[in-house]
Amino acid sequence: MRLVFAGTPSAAVPTLRRLAAEHDILAVVTRPDAPLGRRRVLTASPVAQTADELGIPLIKAARLDDEATAAIAALRPELGVIVAYGGLVREPLLSTPDAGWINLHFSLLPAWRGAAPVQRALIAGDEVLGASVFQLVPALDAGDVFATLEVDVPADATADVALNILAERGAALTAEVVSAIAVGTARALPQVGDATLAAKLTIDDGLLDWNLPSQAVFSRFRGVTPEPGAHTTVDGVRVKILEASPTDDSTLAPGEIVATKHVLLIGTADAALAVARVQPAGKGAMNAVDWWRGQRSTEGLRAGS
Repeated sequence: MRLVFAGTPSAAVPTLRRLAAEHDILAVVTRPDAPLGRRRVLTASPVAQTADELGIPLIKAARLDDEATAAIAALRPELGVIVAYGGLVREPLLSTPDAGWINLHFSLLPAWRGAAPVQRALIAGDEVLGASVFQLVPALDAGDVFATLEVDVPADATADVALNILAERGAALTAEVVSAIAVGTARALPQVGDATLAAKLTIDDGLLDWNLPSQAVFSRFRGVTPEPGAHTTVDGVRVKILEASPTDDSTLAPGEIVATKHVLLIGTADAALAVARVQPAGKGAMNAVDWWRGQRSTEGLRAGS
């Protein structure tokens, strides 16, 4: 098929590569270059870099406005495919391709409609994650679904790991749907069940509440790692938690910190979490025990204080 592809982050790259190998991608739409790193260097999106590598023309647009719509319409695409572009597709662009637009979304719709489906699913403690390919409509992630897949992610997988798994599996799923649309055999069914929303994460979503049970604390850690990052405060200083795992140690009170040879144990409402690496505000990542032993005094210090 003659396609237009829209996407921005690395999670969209596997689908772009798969479709480029099987179809004629007329153009790739992606967000403009963004400042990254401490030096704020303008950097092309992962999708833009991949499109350049594949020799596909680029349309860089912060939003899909009249100018972007005209550029896409001039290409006369048969289908639009979108994966985590970061902006809404509205009319008349929604109806510009002959078959409209399809969207690869990283949840089992109607669960977790919105910007952060994988992260919100992990925070909620979902054991099974998934992806859906659906027909894009004006309402948020509400279109009829062509195909879905379920994935049992590792119990310790953080959001980036889970998203990488879904991105690879979702690329094949999207390719199957595009091929079915091309030959006229694709069928989409209305979403069934109650919708849940996956709002974009903020820094506040990364704050760990040590008064909750350990599984709830660990689920939040998984969902907000690596971005916006799990964190706590110790003696008024914000400390980012980079590596953590659950334990069966039930001897510590919520927020109580004890150093072992290799990890810090931090108490929750039931069992402690083992913290291996941290990043204190204004400093680099370091071994959690080394950071703790470097405090002038640890007497009375607790997580969340």
